Amino acid sequence: MSYGQGGPQSQWDPWKPHSQQPWNGAADDGSPDWAALAEASETRNRRRKLLFTVGGALATVAIGTAVAMAVVSANGGDDRAAGGLPSGSSLPGTGSATPSFAPTSAPPPLDPKEFISSVGKDTAPLGPDTLLPGTRLTLGGAEYKKVLTADTTSCATAAGASLPKILTANGCTRLMRVTYVHGGIGVTVGVAVFDTAAQATKARSQTDDRSIVRSLFGKGVKPFCDGAFCRSTRNAYGRYAYFTISGFTSGKDVTNKDSAVFRTGNDLAQFTVNQIHRRGQAQASAAAAR
Repeated sequence: MSYGQGGPQSQWDPWKPHSQQPWNGAADDGSPDWAALAEASETRNRRRKLLFTVGGALATVAIGTAVAMAVVSANGGDDRAAGGLPSGSSLPGTGSATPSFAPTSAPPPLDPKEFISSVGKDTAPLGPDTLLPGTRLTLGGAEYKKVLTADTTSCATAAGASLPKILTANGCTRLMRVTYVHGGIGVTVGVAVFDTAAQATKARSQTDDRSIVRSLFGKGVKPFCDGAFCRSTRNAYGRYAYFTISGFTSGKDVTNKDSAVFRTGNDLAQFTVNQIHRRGQAQASAAAAR
């Protein structure tokens, strides 16, 4: 049996250079074995796909390794495993817990009236020139000159008509008086001091139109409201009851038409209560600062 040229026929390997392609029994006509060629082409395609798949997997592993190394490097070279990192619940800003704070609020301001309502808290220096300071006073465009002051612990001696008995009965401890003059009008302000606001309020409630302080005159101030009709006011604030009596320094009677006299009495009464309130404010501020 003949094997053709060159001796026994070797197996054809399409990937081996210079290997001879086998021919079937009909090879005498010189045409190639198309089935073998198709099989060889399919084999090459499968090998190429396998190479691409393996190469892609290796590339992915390499990229993942590079990224992991980059992360470790960014963390300062810390090569601890992920299990060594703090859990999410222990990191700031995580979890359901919210910080709680004790409720705070500014303390309420101290009440000035509280400090001028009892002798125990009303401890600031007190006198006619302390409560009603200065030598001149401007109110409503009118200038009043302070000309005389007086201070006594015998309240009844500085009061007239029905007032001495009321002051004594309610425990008045001191009566201060100050006289102002303006344009022929004189006004005396009287401030009666008690230990408590309740005493001052009760004394005020017992007064009437005949409850007056005695006008303070002398040293160049002619007697006024000493027998003549004058206009008076009375009120109380804190532990103080305050009074005014105003009239003409010429001794003329005051009538309802003398609006200037009424205005003078009203202005000095308002100034007096304002000064009492300021006394309370000053002591409240001092107490708050301590």
